[in-house]
Amino acid sequence: MSKTTIPKGGITADAIDGTLIADDAISEEHLDATAITGTTALAETPSSTDELLISDGGTLKRIDFSHIFNTPSFGVKLSSNQALTDGTLTKITWDSELWDTDSAFASNKFTVPSGKAGKYYFTTMGYTDGQDDGEHFFLAFYKNGSRIFREVGWTAPSTNTGMRAMASVTLNLSAGDYIEVYGYQNEGSNRDISSDYAQFSGHKLVGV
Repeated sequence: MSKTTIPKGGITADAIDGTLIADDAISEEHLDATAITGTTALAETPSSTDELLISDGGTLKRIDFSHIFNTPSFGVKLSSNQALTDGTLTKITWDSELWDTDSAFASNKFTVPSGKAGKYYFTTMGYTDGQDDGEHFFLAFYKNGSRIFREVGWTAPSTNTGMRAMASVTLNLSAGDYIEVYGYQNEGSNRDISSDYAQFSGHKLVGV
């Protein structure tokens, strides 16, 4: 069969292949909406390995959904109260995962996986009680073992006061960078951070 002649009796299945179609012969004017609407609908969130067809500067390419998801993403909490040493920044030992899309959270810290460098947003919160007038409670982020000053601190306004602390930060991270959370209080003796309120989560930002 030639490129210009349709055989008598019609075209058999799979008779038209790449050798019979000129380059650039199929464009948007030759495509019907049923090419999309006539197929089975995906009635759930795409998986990370599902693909889209895009034009990259005029070159058609396929892209995995993993590149447009806000992942890696994780959320962790405490399953029981943890003591914070008086007057010392104490690392929070998160022992209960809520989710962890890339298995990137382990040993109380989130580590940027290979190939996942970029901007990340992190947030954490906690609660402790028994703080007296002028005493402090705050949470701090650590990057690669060093403290970064992005915490919100609180000072007790009266005797035997319960206090909440929250902190958030956006960081530009490379593969292998890791983030931890530390808590500080100076009540005069060890005080617990409550498992009812203690959480730590983060995700990769896209489009920035």
